[in-house]
Amino acid sequence: MNIRSLTRGDGVVIGAAVLLFIASFLDIFEIEGASDSADMPNAWNSGAFLMGVTLAGLIGAVCIVVSRGLPTPPKVLGLDLGHFGVAFTVAAAWSALGQIFDPAGGFDNMGSGGDSGLDAGVGTILSLIATLVMAAGAVLALTIPAFKAPLVGAPRPAAPQPYGGQPQGGYGYPGAQGQPQQGQPYAAQPQQGQPYGAQPQQQTPPPAQAQPAGDFSPFWFAVPAPRPLYAEDGSPTPIAELAPGTWYLAVEQRGPGLVAQTQDGRRGVLQDITGIQRG
Repeated sequence: MNIRSLTRGDGVVIGAAVLLFIASFLDIFEIEGASDSADMPNAWNSGAFLMGVTLAGLIGAVCIVVSRGLPTPPKVLGLDLGHFGVAFTVAAAWSALGQIFDPAGGFDNMGSGGDSGLDAGVGTILSLIATLVMAAGAVLALTIPAFKAPLVGAPRPAAPQPYGGQPQGGYGYPGAQGQPQQGQPYAAQPQQGQPYGAQPQQQTPPPAQAQPAGDFSPFWFAVPAPRPLYAEDGSPTPIAELAPGTWYLAVEQRGPGLVAQTQDGRRGVLQDITGIQRG
């Protein structure tokens, strides 16, 4: 799974999931007048709190992050795995809100003579905050462009390269494989001892490599957001997903799109080329 395919909204979800996990070890309620040394239960001691808040939120976060890193997200009950995770995070936030009003949950009154002396503990409050932030990040990542942006942007090449050459920086193909050799300049410098004013001798240019079509020259590029790569035979099912932060080789122009090659040698058509970064 390529972490560069994660969005800013996914980063919010991951941070909230960490906070939710920490909150699960803190007290879920407090009893007025109880001593500080009293052993109060946490989320792992309450089945209702654990299933409805903690595990629901964590499972939702995992579904969202995993679906973002897969080329083709699997479906669960007819829903994309990511949408299934969003539903879990919203349900966890709703359950956490209920725990604020009924912090004892399924516990006995522990001899307090009623639940009027029970208050929501630190664990319940932090769990509510974490699930609300998690649900907001999951929903905004589907609707707001700012949250759809890559969490880690693609680094720019160290220096401009010709379209047929490979960008520096370590992303994309290994430097020794398929990298075009740099040719000699067409116009050579004057030879030593040549009289002033004489034309410099011309070196024979290296033989041009065959181009796929017309004047198209292969070049390296990166995408600003995850983009599907479709089969060259026109099949509507994506064969791969191009992720931000990785350099891909464009080998041919195909209508308004590009024929791109992935690191493992698969070729397909990138239909959406808006905003791509050339190396």
